[in-house]
Amino acid sequence: MPLAVYMLGLAVFALGTSEFMLSGLLPPIARDMDVSIPQAGLLISAFAVGMVVGAPLLAVATLRLPRRTTLIALITVFGLGQVAGALAPSYELLFASRVVSAFACAGFWAVGAAVAIAMVPVTSRARAMAVMIGGLSIANVLGVPAGAFLGESLGWRSAFWAVGAASAVALVGVVTLIPRIPLPEEKPQLRRELGIYRDRQVLISVAITALAAGGVFCAFSYLSPLLTDVAGLDSSWVPWVLGLFGFGALVGTTVGGMVADARPFGVLIGGISASTVLLVALALFGGTAAVAVALSFALGFSAFFTAPALNARMFNVAGAAPTLAGATTTAAFNIGNTGGPGLGGTVIDAGWGFSATAWAGASMTVVAVGCVLVALRWQRGAGRGTAPQSRVVATGATAAQEAGAVRK
Repeated sequence: MPLAVYMLGLAVFALGTSEFMLSGLLPPIARDMDVSIPQAGLLISAFAVGMVVGAPLLAVATLRLPRRTTLIALITVFGLGQVAGALAPSYELLFASRVVSAFACAGFWAVGAAVAIAMVPVTSRARAMAVMIGGLSIANVLGVPAGAFLGESLGWRSAFWAVGAASAVALVGVVTLIPRIPLPEEKPQLRRELGIYRDRQVLISVAITALAAGGVFCAFSYLSPLLTDVAGLDSSWVPWVLGLFGFGALVGTTVGGMVADARPFGVLIGGISASTVLLVALALFGGTAAVAVALSFALGFSAFFTAPALNARMFNVAGAAPTLAGATTTAAFNIGNTGGPGLGGTVIDAGWGFSATAWAGASMTVVAVGCVLVALRWQRGAGRGTAPQSRVVATGATAAQEAGAVRK
């Protein structure tokens, strides 16, 4: 595995830390900016909205640009966004810095994945992507709780400075280690790729991903005040519990990746159903500190257990559009990361308390399970003909041809 791939993983670590660290920083940000906790939670939604818009937009906009130059520009903009957040004198400017950072993050994900695949042989593509996704998992295990610890000890702005420093290290690595990769000889046809959005399986896959992610992050985004105000834990426990959620996410991603190829629908139904049960348990028993801590680990496991299957499912149904397939998955996850915290803030503003975010999240995951069952029924119905198999074969050939063009 080239060292450059691990450098991309380090960059993703910085990106992921910035995306999720606000879950442990909402109370101090709310106090400093003189806003409510639900308003502070909108900063999480702001990043997610930027990812939703930025992923497909930048995937298309950078098609004809040199990959290495694009990565350098995007990680630079991202790092500057962290500095702007650390220096932001007002809530409005902090909000704007999150949107700009999210755009750069989304673009780096889209281009970085193509670069990682281009640097390794076909037999190592999954490993290369695992290194990048591993950066996100480690961000949940180490980066997010470290950000919460810094916020508790040195103020929330110190967490932004730390991510900015990690971005600077990643920038040096990209400049020194990422090779110049020629653009594909055969340019992707944008009109053909946009055609995937007429496929009902693509659309329902977007819905499943958004609902499954949104349901978990509806509660996770407000886990810090839930732990302190409902479970009665001291704020010093928050970083450790967030780290426990991240560890559960790392284990869940590993286990889910091992079984998702063989039983994708089984993973989706089982994992999302488990998240529903855990969210209900958190709503009912989250007032007990030990239970809330244990459920945080279990919820991290169940949420990320389904992540490999959700990604694979999108590439299976939209593989004929390799440029937009990955970007669509990223956008779908972040639609959930936008809607979930937004719904959570709504129920808090309604006076139902922090525990109500878990009830609201469970309602989203229940709908997600229903969508999975509908998608399974559609696939079984289509499997009686020969068209779906032909489409899969054509999809694989198209993806292989375009990846080969990138390596050349």
